[in-house]
Amino acid sequence: MADLHNFAKWDKGVVKVVQVEGSGAGLGTIFDVTVKGVGKSTSTLRYTTTEYDEFSNILVRGVNTFFTSVDRITINKTATGCEVIYDATLTANWIIAGVNLVLGKVFNKIGDTATSGLRKALA
Repeated sequence: MADLHNFAKWDKGVVKVVQVEGSGAGLGTIFDVTVKGVGKSTSTLRYTTTEYDEFSNILVRGVNTFFTSVDRITINKTATGCEVIYDATLTANWIIAGVNLVLGKVFNKIGDTATSGLRKALA
């Protein structure tokens, strides 16, 4: 989960992932994640791993000119395996910050689709 190359395996909105710093997962690793935009457009966010506790907690922060995404992945052991909690918050930066009210609703729908893909990938 902490190796962001895996995003493309379960999130249909991810076009490609390129690792810029580091090798695989780990604290301080940096990835450029290109996602689908409106129509045929794409947008690339540079994600930095800011917290990394192998097998339990990962926090990454993605930024580009227009957006900031903060994604936390928490993995808890259970009696039958594990529970994965993926929490992401996308906000619009500076000049387009006024779209944040609508952005949350759109991002929730994208998140629901990604959650379905993640469930399939982990099954």
